[in-house]
Amino acid sequence: MSDKPTTIKEIAKLLNISVSTVSRALNDHSSIGLITKMRVKKLAQELNYEPNQRAIQFLQGKSHTIGVILPELSESFFSAAITGIEDIAYKRNYTVLLAQSHDDAEREKLLVEKMKTQRVDGLLISVAKTTSTYEHFEALRKLNIPIVFFDRIPPIKNIHFVGSNLETGTFEAVNFLLKKGHRTIGMINGPATLIACAERKNGYVRAMTSQRLKFDPSLVMSCDLSESGTIEAMETLLNHKRKPTAIVTFNDYVALFAMRYARNLGLKINEDLDFVSYANLPIINYMDHTPIASVEQFPYKQGKKAANILLDLLNKPKSESAAEQAYFNIVVESELIIGTDK
Repeated sequence: MSDKPTTIKEIAKLLNISVSTVSRALNDHSSIGLITKMRVKKLAQELNYEPNQRAIQFLQGKSHTIGVILPELSESFFSAAITGIEDIAYKRNYTVLLAQSHDDAEREKLLVEKMKTQRVDGLLISVAKTTSTYEHFEALRKLNIPIVFFDRIPPIKNIHFVGSNLETGTFEAVNFLLKKGHRTIGMINGPATLIACAERKNGYVRAMTSQRLKFDPSLVMSCDLSESGTIEAMETLLNHKRKPTAIVTFNDYVALFAMRYARNLGLKINEDLDFVSYANLPIINYMDHTPIASVEQFPYKQGKKAANILLDLLNKPKSESAAEQAYFNIVVESELIIGTDK
């Protein structure tokens, strides 16, 4: 017995009918009589016939595969987001092709090209922290491959995205610290290329000025989110003429780096120096000292919403022109989670 898969041609030859008749019978086409359908399906079952998915996809012009490019799957935030994406893709009969940029812009560009080669129907992307040019995304749009950005969103016009309301979350975080009596509050922000960093800064400024406190830009540090970059930012803040009594960090990983550095200097965490962070990741439950609060960004919800948008785009009628296209901009409200280490 041959190990090669049975083809429609073989079924047609055995039944002495045309290939097109077999194809229509297998797909329950109304032009084919019931007896012929039953004969074709019975023989197909006996021969363990399996449809050629590649051929079907070619005819449909779809692979039913979506690509996902994210910075680091090892980060709890992105693993939660990909779970949300996969849950939606599974329900809607799509396969997910996953890749990591490792926060490298050149790697991200290469991955976008490879996703295109793999003929994915669309892409979900959270951009690398070093990405500052966006031609690789524009190339996909020219090929009518839809992109939905999530969490880390590039500062370009006319895009679909899902993000968290970080300005409001930051306002609540800084306001929380102000109510605790802090007046000199530092911030370790991320790279300026990320929209989220501008949102964090705006929330910080709004909270300070709402209490009639002067905004001091030298207390807001940009950082590449690495441990060495965090340490450099901490050195600058702790040597500032207005030494902060509290620091807001870009995320829980940066908070971990910053608190470790502060402890090495002999500072008591959340006594000498309070910390507030973002993401409310499970990792903070395993820290000796946790931030006193963290801004929850709901990555699972972001992933689900981004996947639904992309799949809706892929399955909508192709009638409207690019000029008529509406862009989905979804903002998930953040929430300040007060910790127990106060």
